[in-house]
Formats: sequence, C-alpha cells, structure tokens
Amino acid sequence: MASRRDLAAELLAKAADDEAVVRALIDDESVTESIVGFHAQQAVEKSLKAVLASRGCEFAPYGVRFRYGSAVAGDVARAEAARWADAALTWRAARSVKANPPRPPLRRGR
Repeated sequence: MASRRDLAAELLAKAADDEAVVRALIDDESVTESIVGFHAQQAVEKSLKAVLASRGCEFAPYGVRFRYGSAVAGDVARAEAARWADAALTWRAARSVKANPPRPPLRRGR
C-alpha cells in the first residue's frame, strides 16, 4: 500500500493533469462548458483529497456511479472554473506536510 505522502503526491499529479486540461480547453468553443467544468471540479476534488491523504484521513476514493448519471448543465463560467482549480491547487500546496512537489509541466502527445 502506498504511503500517505505517495498517495498525496499521486493525487496532486492527477489534479495538475485536470487543471492542465482546463487551461488547454478554456478558450476552445468546440468543447462544452460541462467538460471544462468537470475537469475543474476534478482538480479541486483531487487537491482536497491530497490534503486529506497527507494527513491520514479516510475519504471515499471514487464516486463513478454519481459522476456518470444524467448530465446537468452548470452555471459556472469557464474562467471561474479555472480560477477554482488553480485556487485549490495553490491551497493544497500551502498545506503540504513536508514535501511540496512541483506541478508537472503541460505535456503533449499523451
């Protein structure tokens, strides 16, 4: 089983990936608001879980059953969703236990 620090780092890397998607798609009008919002929400959720994991708190690891039900349109603008994702990652970094791993760079061709 992964250590608390390893799990927190893994969650943070996944949050950074979601934030990178938000940044890449924020101005792409061919992508729906719900997709941009979903990835922003994922960045926030994974950042929060990284903090919980670093402190040894238990949390539900997946909510797939709730995520893939009926689609509901949101009222959150893309720029606001992007600010939330960035704020969550910044908040998590400020509360790091000891290690504060750098955010992974944007990668192409994955």
